[in-house]
Amino acid sequence: MRTVSDSVSVRLYHLDGETEGGAATTLFYGTLGEALAIAAQQPGELQDGLFIATDNDVVSYLDLIDE
Repeated sequence: MRTVSDSVSVRLYHLDGETEGGAATTLFYGTLGEALAIAAQQPGELQDGLFIATDNDVVSYLDLIDE
């Protein structure tokens, strides 16, 4: 992911790999700082499928926080 500030607009979503073809459910649209706070509050099993998308990048939440 490129260097961004906490105020950049992002989409936080969950990608369900269990559903055939995968299903993306948006949890939040807003700033990166808010998205990270919301993602941190999710249960561990849900965090595995969380992704954060900016205008030009997508990164796994767990990769972003280096877990």
